[in-house]
Amino acid sequence: MKARAGTGWQYVMTDLSLILFMITAAALRDAPATLATAPPPVLPALGEPVAVWRSGDKAPPLALWLAVQGADPRLRLTVVAPLDSAGQALSLVRTAGRPARLVIEPGGSGEPYAALTYDQDARMARSLLGEHDPANPMELRR
Repeated sequence: MKARAGTGWQYVMTDLSLILFMITAAALRDAPATLATAPPPVLPALGEPVAVWRSGDKAPPLALWLAVQGADPRLRLTVVAPLDSAGQALSLVRTAGRPARLVIEPGGSGEPYAALTYDQDARMARSLLGEHDPANPMELRR
């Protein structure tokens, strides 16, 4: 019995695979550099909440709730709201009486809530109170 080299279906599949690989490599080499997508947005890293405030009939106003909480300067106030409640969340931040970070979540519905957290990076929070900083165009003026 004599075996003949190069006459099986495995060789045909190998040849086709190599041809497909060379066509794909050539197409990727000639692809324009503008196909690169923008990096995903950097979301603020929230620490574990120390206290959470939710609006409701029996809930105190946010400013009163904050007055009862500790006055630790490391605590960051973060107001989180779905997109349809962004205006209500912004008014909560303005009446809070202390610097706050406003996080708008895409989609969804519901009421905004506030959380006091010990965040790792304090540079992520921007003040919504006080004067405008020209170095930070995202900061709002009161």
